[in-house]
Amino acid sequence: MKRHILFVDDEPVLLDGLKRMLHGMRDRWEMIFAASAEAALEILKSKPADVVVTDVRMPGMDGVQLLSLVRDLYPQIVRIILSGTNEKDIILKSIGSAHQYLSKPCDGETLRTTIARACTLRGLLDDKSLVSVISGIESLPSLPALYKEVVEEATSPNGSLNRVGEIMSRDVAMSAKILQIVNSSFFGLPQHVTTPIRAVNLLGLEIVKSLILSVKIFSQFGRSELPGYSMTNLWNHSISTGIVAKAIAKEGGIGTGMLDEAFAAGLLHDVGKLVLLDELPEKCSEISEIVSSANCRLWEAEQEILGTTHAQIGAYLMGIWGLSESSVEAIAFHHCPCKCPNEGFSTLTAVHMANHIVHHNPALDRDLMTGLDREYMERLDIADRVEDFRSVCGDSIG
Repeated sequence: MKRHILFVDDEPVLLDGLKRMLHGMRDRWEMIFAASAEAALEILKSKPADVVVTDVRMPGMDGVQLLSLVRDLYPQIVRIILSGTNEKDIILKSIGSAHQYLSKPCDGETLRTTIARACTLRGLLDDKSLVSVISGIESLPSLPALYKEVVEEATSPNGSLNRVGEIMSRDVAMSAKILQIVNSSFFGLPQHVTTPIRAVNLLGLEIVKSLILSVKIFSQFGRSELPGYSMTNLWNHSISTGIVAKAIAKEGGIGTGMLDEAFAAGLLHDVGKLVLLDELPEKCSEISEIVSSANCRLWEAEQEILGTTHAQIGAYLMGIWGLSESSVEAIAFHHCPCKCPNEGFSTLTAVHMANHIVHHNPALDRDLMTGLDREYMERLDIADRVEDFRSVCGDSIG
């Protein structure tokens, strides 16, 4: 099935350039080109798109206004800005309406890869209404105490960027959002940043303050907790899984540069639970009831009620937010890594094992392999090393 990609720019020369650059994709994509935001909206009325790519500066309605309307009217569409502007105010305004930001000039390979990845991620979810809910998310809620802490630190006369980053590193929602911003080209920074501390240091205190206070990229969680979806338990488990995943990755011989990615992927592996709890609390109640009555695993009950799981939901959101492919892969397959087509010891391996080790209660089951994907572990020839991996995790699993 062809994906529909809508490009919007008021410069005919640039649209012609895009047509030539992406000519080789015509068998996979149906590409539509609009010379204004108004024309793009007319097209969308009769021809839905999977991805919209737009410039920011256009006469009449600009790209930020266009994507804001697309977000409200067609939330299932992945929204990408392709622009050469470096004006901070415009960029800050675009953060809420765009999933990703690409800077002009943008090479053909980067543009093709970004769009193709968005289209591939769409295959993770079959339910169109669920896609609309997730694609429409601008931010995720943080623990109130951590939200207050980061605001106070950012506004303090002696505020420290490292301290701001450290607070964000303890919060699933803040980590996800700041990594989205820094790994897209909103501020023209290098990509593939894997830690909030590194992210805020690249952005600088002025921009970080603007993001927190003016753009308000973070929010506080205000719902009551549900069994299986406890915010406190989610945060504690996520942080422990990140720490353990990093230790396992180091023991498994992953390159030094990938260790922080293992931590980030471990921290974010259950971000889909946060999406469900914030956006679909009624469904969470149904899922929790099934877990209690049928004594099944949470993700199995999610599959029954939603037709998908928190792992796929989290992977989809992190994917369209532009996190690295290996992180998205680890989030998507952390329960069943054997379904992942990629081979070899990876971030996914570390997160799968870390999630299990942190959950494992030796008082209830002394066999550490119970719950691990045995087929996957044997394929990687590490099934007999689980205890060794557990031993390097130290107090993180105590």
